[in-house]
Amino acid sequence: MKRTATAVWNGSGKEGNGNLSTQSTVLSKTQYSFNSRFADGIGTNPEELMAAAHAGCFTMKLSFVLGAAGFTPETLETSCAISLEDGVINKSELVVKAKVPGITPEQFQECAADAKANCPVSKAYSMEITLEASLV
Repeated sequence: MKRTATAVWNGSGKEGNGNLSTQSTVLSKTQYSFNSRFADGIGTNPEELMAAAHAGCFTMKLSFVLGAAGFTPETLETSCAISLEDGVINKSELVVKAKVPGITPEQFQECAADAKANCPVSKAYSMEITLEASLV
């Protein structure tokens, strides 16, 4: 399976602007710029998209891991923060809050650690990945 996206950029790095489109058309000429990446401009940026990808992948993997362990999650809510420092993307911080009937905190921590280690996006990222997992 392959998924595709296209970026178009016009102008210089700081004054220019671009747009991103995805195969699914969820992003269709979605604006991005220096300001949307490094300030508070309107539009998206690569780090935000990486965070969405990691949160989504991890959460889906956690659902599968919980299911394999005999649990059905009622709710899994994951946030992800990607850090860009000195021109290097160096950290992904996952925070998941879950409602999983019948699971012990220890079982949940094991499942969350498995999902963190084995979701395809985690495996693709060569940076520090942290996880804070809690039951609600």
